[in-house]
Amino acid sequence: MSDASQGLRLYNTLTRTKEDFVPIDPRNVRMYVCGPTVYDFAHIGNARPVIVFDVLFRLLRHLHGETHVTYVRNITDVDDKINARALRDFGGEIASGALSLNEAIRRVTEKTADQFHRDVATLGCLEPTVEPRATEFVEPRADGKADMITLIQSLIGRGHAYVAAGEVLFDTASMPDYGQLSRRNLDEQQAGARIAVDAHKKNPGDFVLWKLSSPEEPGWQSPWGRGRPGWHIECSAMSAAYLGEVFDIHGGGLDLIFPHHENEIAQSRCAHGTSVMANVWMHNGFLQVEGQKMSKSLGNFYSIHELLETDTFGGRKWPGDVLRLAMLMTHYREPIDFSVRKLEEAENTLRKWKRAADLAPAAGSQLPVEVVEALSDDLATYAAFQQLTQLAGEATDFDGSGDNAAAVALKTALTFLGFDIGATKVDETVVAKAIAERLTLIAAKNWTEADRVRDELLAQGVQLKDGKDPVTGERVTTWEIKR
Repeated sequence: MSDASQGLRLYNTLTRTKEDFVPIDPRNVRMYVCGPTVYDFAHIGNARPVIVFDVLFRLLRHLHGETHVTYVRNITDVDDKINARALRDFGGEIASGALSLNEAIRRVTEKTADQFHRDVATLGCLEPTVEPRATEFVEPRADGKADMITLIQSLIGRGHAYVAAGEVLFDTASMPDYGQLSRRNLDEQQAGARIAVDAHKKNPGDFVLWKLSSPEEPGWQSPWGRGRPGWHIECSAMSAAYLGEVFDIHGGGLDLIFPHHENEIAQSRCAHGTSVMANVWMHNGFLQVEGQKMSKSLGNFYSIHELLETDTFGGRKWPGDVLRLAMLMTHYREPIDFSVRKLEEAENTLRKWKRAADLAPAAGSQLPVEVVEALSDDLATYAAFQQLTQLAGEATDFDGSGDNAAAVALKTALTFLGFDIGATKVDETVVAKAIAERLTLIAAKNWTEADRVRDELLAQGVQLKDGKDPVTGERVTTWEIKR
């Protein structure tokens, strides 16, 4: 462990201030981050919290030791759309007992969950310490870990929940300080309600913990009838299962503050009788695409997989580490405009860094202090990147006498931050075919497609140089590795 951990400061949404981070137990720093719903492929907005909290995970491991940090990121596979698809595809097997509901859901979500894992690995993200699935925590467990049904029973027993019209609802009025995270109180919610309150609710803000399933819908057996859990209860159960009733850091996107995180806090505190759920709440800012809110109706909705593997954004595929840098160039709490221009800027910056880092034979064992200090100031990645640019300049200007310490430091920092600094591997046959294709396109005056071929090669670290054969005068193209 490092004494530098005392210098870590994080912005806490709960208090709206930047605070010194003091872990409950320095030997086991505990962090929970809301993960994806695996109904469909994860979109680029989902990538931002994964990348942001991966950097925090890396920093905590550096400060406290790799074995002293527990990072839990869940998989949400309890969802009405997923349940409906499981029933549609495997209803017969479920009815006959050949498949359990959980097994059917696993089959429905296996493809999207596996793709999510491949995508975030390509983005340079480490695996979390634990990745629980919501379906595994609905019913009481043999290992005694927290589960949703038991938590709901506790809330009813403590007077914080009630059964009405086939639902179990959290009674928001039973919690005097409900709304601390979002700074919303019950009076404001009631005054601002734009729809009629369901007749069975005591208060407009009461939310569902359990709802009954019809005979046609998937469900689990419970004391309140066959049904399924509400959205919020799953994270209360899974965080308690692996991190305890109170833990250090809870993270997610800004859009989750209300109602999801607010309701997580209410459930967890009232079920356990604690004053907090997590000591620090961190939220990354919203993401727009080319200046507009991302939505399928606007045609600017992109999955991580599409950006990595197709030419749907900017007419080309984008390397994972370019997407990673583009996300981190903006401070995590600020809104980000995800654009082709930003990706191109990230690609150019990364190429300069890697070219300078290649001047070092290997990464070192010590991270640059300035980089650690920048990240320790509420993940100030922009300030950390300024240090990397300075190191790159020093490494490139190195006079060759002794060791190129700047290049070593740069390579060390890039490795730590999750960027791929391995040697560029180029298939010369593929490059030759691409050059021949481009020359054919140029001869046909198809400049757009010719530029596309050039840009795709450049993205792979191959820079083309055009010239003329001194004898024939014909165009010739040579290439070199450009990092």
